[in-house]
Parts: sequence; C-alpha cells; structure tokens
Amino acid sequence: MNVLNFINAFFSDSAHWQGYDGIPTRVAEHIQYTLTALAIAAAVGLPVGLLTGHTGRGGNTLALIATAARALPSFGLMVLMFILLGLGMAPVMIPLVVLAVPPILVTTYEAMRSVDPAPVDAARGMGMAEAGVLFRVELPVALPLILSGLRSAAIQIVSTATIAAYVSFGGLGRYIIDGLYQRNYEKVVGGATLVAGLALATLAVFWTLGRLAVSAGVRRRG
Repeated sequence: MNVLNFINAFFSDSAHWQGYDGIPTRVAEHIQYTLTALAIAAAVGLPVGLLTGHTGRGGNTLALIATAARALPSFGLMVLMFILLGLGMAPVMIPLVVLAVPPILVTTYEAMRSVDPAPVDAARGMGMAEAGVLFRVELPVALPLILSGLRSAAIQIVSTATIAAYVSFGGLGRYIIDGLYQRNYEKVVGGATLVAGLALATLAVFWTLGRLAVSAGVRRRG
C-alpha cells in the first residue's frame, strides 16, 4: 500500500473527523500549542532583539546564546523537564520556546542592524526621541525580516509540537505516536500529512501578514 493510499484511507474514514481524537480536535490542539509557544518566544525574543539591534550592542552575546539554544535537543529537553516538573504543559512549552527564541532573536537583531543609517541619523538630527527612532523609523523598514524570523520560528514549532504526544498530550503528534505504537501506518502517514499541511498554512498566514503589515514602499525596496 503506497503513501497516497494511506492518505486517502485516513482522510476518507469518517471516524477520524469526530470525537476527542478527531482531526478538528487534534488540529485545534496543535494550533493552541503553536500559538502559545510562539507568543512566549516572541515576548522574549522581540524586545531583546529590537533593543540590541537599535543600540548595536550585544550582537556577539546573542549569537552565542542562539547557537547554544539551537544545540539543545528538543525531545531530550522535554524529557528532562518532564522528570523535573512532572506532568503538565510546562515540559512541552519550554523546549518549544527554547527552539523558537533563537531565530526570532537573531533575525530581529540583524533586521535592525540592516536599516539604512541615513534616515536614522536624520531622525535623531531632527530631535526625535530614541523610542520614536526605533518604532517610527527603524521598525517599519526592518519589519519584513522580523516577520521572516517569526515565520521560521512558527514553522519549527509546528513541526516539533508533535513531541507533546510523548508525554500524553494531544495535537497532531498523537496520530504519529499512537500509529507507530499500534503499527497503524495509515494513521502515521495521515498525521504527518496534517503536520505538513499546517506548516504550509502557516507560510500562507505569514505571507498574508507581510502583505498587510509591510508598507508597499518597503516591499518594493526588498
């Protein structure tokens, strides 16, 4: 039985579209995990990246932190957190946030540093406060690259949030873990297909967000 047959069998089974283990429920759980982890990571990474990028200080430290965080295995970190903290959402959220912070942090810093210094100097010369320079001059120009960092983090979270199923939580990883345990490869392939589809949907959301949030002049310049 090939992959396409597995996919067709999974999605054509009405039992997979209802109940606590139905596709709508599992997709909603996966989105919830993704949005929660992304929001926490953005709350950490964006302010630090904006501030350090604006001042031009701390770039080497950020690179070191990002490299160290990327070296941590998400699954191993989740198991460690589960042992230390017990059953709960924290052992799932911590590795997802640790995974998502580096691309947000580093990309935001690089986006701010890539802004043309001429308008920044002009704004300061006109007496604009540093907050105004940051939010009215630098941020609008840096926004496309900042969104790319958020997009990268979101894709990584969507792909990795399947680990929640290892500690008895839901999400699309439930199909993959349960399917492997039951040797139900139809369920495994169906779950993997849903994760891939959600990743593509995430790309579409950020493309739309970029079209709405980034000014036409900045898009043309990019």
